[in-house]
This record gives sequence, structure tokens and C-alpha cells, in this order.
Amino acid sequence: MAVSLTIDHQSVSVPEGTTLLAAAARVNIRIPTLCTCEGVSSPGSCRVCLVEVQGSRTLQPACVTPAAEGMVVRTNSRLAREARRLSVELMLANHAWDCTLCVRNGTCELQSLAQQTGLTDVRFSIPPGELPVDQSTPGIIRDMNKCVLCRRCVAVCQEIQGVATLSPRARGFHTVIGAGLGGALSEAVCVQCGQCTAACPVGALYERDAIQDVWKALEDPSRHVVVQTAPAIRAALGECFGLPPGTLVTGKMVTALRRMGFAKIFDTNFTADLTIMEEGHELLQRLTRALVDHDPSVRLPLFTSCSPGWINFMEYFYPGLLPNLSSCKSPQQMFGALAKTWYAQRSGLDPKDVVVVSVMPCTAKKYECERPEMGSSGFKDVDHVLTTRELGRMIAEAGIDFLGLPDGEQDAPMGMSTGAADIFANTGGVMEAALRTVYEVVTGRELPTKQLHVEPVMGLQGLKEARLTLDGCLPRWSFLEGVTAAVAVAHGLSNARTVCDLVAQGRADYQFVEIMCCPGGCIGGGGQPRHTTPEIRAARMKAIYAEDEGRPIRKSHLNPAVAQVYQDFLGEPLGAVSHELLHTHYAPRIAAAR
Repeated sequence: MAVSLTIDHQSVSVPEGTTLLAAAARVNIRIPTLCTCEGVSSPGSCRVCLVEVQGSRTLQPACVTPAAEGMVVRTNSRLAREARRLSVELMLANHAWDCTLCVRNGTCELQSLAQQTGLTDVRFSIPPGELPVDQSTPGIIRDMNKCVLCRRCVAVCQEIQGVATLSPRARGFHTVIGAGLGGALSEAVCVQCGQCTAACPVGALYERDAIQDVWKALEDPSRHVVVQTAPAIRAALGECFGLPPGTLVTGKMVTALRRMGFAKIFDTNFTADLTIMEEGHELLQRLTRALVDHDPSVRLPLFTSCSPGWINFMEYFYPGLLPNLSSCKSPQQMFGALAKTWYAQRSGLDPKDVVVVSVMPCTAKKYECERPEMGSSGFKDVDHVLTTRELGRMIAEAGIDFLGLPDGEQDAPMGMSTGAADIFANTGGVMEAALRTVYEVVTGRELPTKQLHVEPVMGLQGLKEARLTLDGCLPRWSFLEGVTAAVAVAHGLSNARTVCDLVAQGRADYQFVEIMCCPGGCIGGGGQPRHTTPEIRAARMKAIYAEDEGRPIRKSHLNPAVAQVYQDFLGEPLGAVSHELLHTHYAPRIAAAR
């Protein structure tokens, strides 16, 4: 049912239940807001979106007030403008004023609102508290002196991720957004996904900056510094320089990194292809043990293990399902292990002199590289992790004209990859890449789908399922003849919880499940350029699929560099060397345990 109303003398017709904020947007009227975050409920806490509604005794918050039949709304009346200005003024009065040194200087929404509302002076003197800055975790820093209590981080953590680490504490001027039981973030059940840092409008939540550590390594002549870039970066980095979301900047990114001084520009896609080889054979091994050997200890479905935020989630919330988790390390960590063994050996380098820098869309990757399990090379496998946002700042700091750069190419051999690795960036991409290889290994034929895509697992639906019947299997895999493989894909940890509950309760018949921690997969990671709306996710995903479709090789098992690393060093998938370097195990944990 539709309702009709008037906003600033313009007639608007919207579905019943539409907020005034959304109704105004229908006719291109932008009402300022701070607490509203797309995809989650608005708490209506900031009072920046106040509007005048004819017949109402008080101003109404547009973000939570539903449109009603016959309403007459003024968004730009003197009363509404002055009320908004007062709301922003009060926030600034209780906010740290070190704007020039703040990580959000120039991208701060509170700064923008002060300009937009015409605020030129703060009349009130409410000394901000001197709360300690929480630097207790490798991925995320919390500075509650800058918090404006918009509660966007709370909504994202509770509604999208279902973790509920963050919540308001105390009342009035003493209100703070606390973590866990109110202590440091390291003592709380936090998966380090960084979605809170992506949602925060100010500098209260942000990633731990590794830029100076990387510059220091690059300036040390005794160090051989290599960089790996995750597939999601190439479809989002351009946004840091004003390009539309989904603009592929792979070549410019490579050139920028080379000019910054990296010895080699490699690609996490190389080990994404390697992951498919290891994880795909792990799936087939489990199916063999279950269907041929009738081994009751085999745990199915097999869950993917590429997403470190998802791993953290499993360790905290579903420890009973850890045996279902693939033992494969993430592509980032596989890369680090090989860079300090195989690559160092073939290049005549002492592995202690090799520094591995990762560029990732994810703050949880900063946490992952610090895990004690991630040193199978004999050294810390990955030394430093930069988010997409950090790389954008680093390029700007170096004075590089990113938009004017020519395209460069990644270095061999660890810069060689396939289209299957590209789509690791998207929700459903790991599943599709795995099916391209597993189906061909089992049948000797190419996956019989349009352009090698598995359409049921594509797109932004939170939980996706697909079924694929195997026929014409090769003799070795004849026990799979006629088997219908059931697979599932979920992104965002609330959706992951749904799948985990189904599996734990024995109500799922899946053999293989892909989970990505962040909405949309890595393209919507917590370290990507802000803000990541569904439209932006869709644009990035489209670009990633285009990159895949333009590749000469689109199946992981056909990557010649991957074949080379097996021939020269690893031996075979799931072999002794790959087991030592590329696989690991995780354990249950509780809050305050590291």
C-alpha cells in the first residue's frame, strides 16, 4: 500500500512504512544524518535529521519517522536547520578536537556535517573525557574520546555480524560504547572483522596503521620487501582516488607499488589458486573416506577457511564444528609461508631478510598474521598487513599521481594466477572456483555451466545453495557417479550462524560450505574504502567477474606457476611438505584468551 505526502512542496508517493529520510531521497532531497547506516536499523540517536512535520508539536527524526498519508514535511525550515546545527554543536562540544592529527581528517562525517549545517562556533564548554585509547588488538583501535554515540558500530556488530561485541554503557554524559564486559577489546569476543571501523563516521574506530612499519622496511637496504595484493583490492582501490566503485585498477596499483620501492609485486591470487588445489583435494579425500571407507570419524560438510574473521567466529561460537573446518591456511598465509621458503630458496635469499607485506580488504588479516600458528616457514610468515584504505593513504603520502600511472604487471612466478582466483573476492567465488576444479578432476570435463559460472551461488543474497549431479565420473571417482553434491554459501556472520545451526542440528545435507565473514565477501571487507553500500558491493563484484572472464586461464589447476611449485617443491596436494607449510588447525577459545 502506498502513501502520498508532500516534502518541501514536492509530492511524493512511497510504500507504507518508508521513513521520511528515504521518502525525501526519492525526490533527491538530502536530509543530513549521522546515525543512519544502510542495511541496519537506525537508532535515531544523533538528531541531525530533524524535520518539521505540519501538525506535530515537536521536530521529528526523519530516519525513524514513517511517512503517512497527507503528511506535509519541511526539511529546510529555519527551525529544522537551527535544530540540526545545535545537534552537531553539542556533539563537537563533547568531542576531541585534534582534527588535523586524526586518521579521519578530511573524510570525517562530523566535519562534513559541521560545514553542511553552517556551524562556525561552538558555544558550549563540555570538557571531553580522557578515556584511554584501546590498542589491545592487532587489527582495530578504539578511541572513545572521539565517539559521537551514533551507535552505527553497535548496529553493524549486532545485526549484520551477530557477534554483539559492542553495546552502550552507562547513561547521559557518561555513556560510552563498551566492548564485551566493558574492558579492552582483546578481552571481548571480537572477531576483528572491522565492519565497525567501516561504519564509524569519525575517528573512534579504525584499523591499526602499518604504514610506517612498511616504509621502514622499504628503506632498509638489507631487506628484500615483497608485496601481495588480494583480489578485492583491484576493484576498490580506485575509490580512494575518486574513481567510481568497481573501476579495475590492477595495472595502476602494480605500478604504484613498484614506484614505492617494493622488490617484487606479487599476487595473493597465486595462492588462491593453490588453495583450490589443496582444499579441493581435501574435499575429495573426505568424500572418499566417507563413501568408500565408511569412516565414521569423517566430518562433513567441509567448511572453507579463507576468511580469518570467520575462523575467529567458529573458535568462539561453534567450537564443536571446528573438525568440519578445512585445514588449509588462508591464501595470505600460504603466500607468506612459500615466500620465505620456496621463493627465498629459488631467489638465493636468506629468508630472514625477506619481508612479506600484504594488502588486504580486511582488518582480521592483521590479526591472522599475528597468530602463533602462522610461522611454519620458521619465521613469521606475513610481516605486515595494509588495508585498502591504508594503501590509498600510502600512495598519496608518496606523492604518486595514481590516476596518471601506466599499467604494470605482477612479477613471476608468484604473480601468476587465474580467473578462478580473482573471484575469491566475491561471496560465492571460492565455491565456484572449487567447483570448476573439482568437477574437472572427477569427470575429466569442464564444468557444464554458462561461462563456468555457478549462478545459484552468485549475487548478494545472504544464504545461497546449489546442487550439482556428478555423472560420467572417471574410474578413480566412480563411487561419486550419480551423487548430487549439495553446497551452500553464506556471507556476513549472521548468515553464517544460520548455516552453522543447521549443520550442528543435523538438518543440512551439504558436502561443502563457503563462509565469508563480511557482507558481499572480501569486496565488502572492513578495510575497504567507506562506505560500502549494496550498490557499491554489486559494482565491485561485477568488476571482479569481468576480470575473471577476461583471463586466458580461468581454472586454478591450470595455473602453470602452481604446477611448477608442486613439481619443484611441494610434491603433491596434501603431501608432506604442503601439509607442513600450507595447513594448520584451530582450537576453541573464550574471551580474554589469545
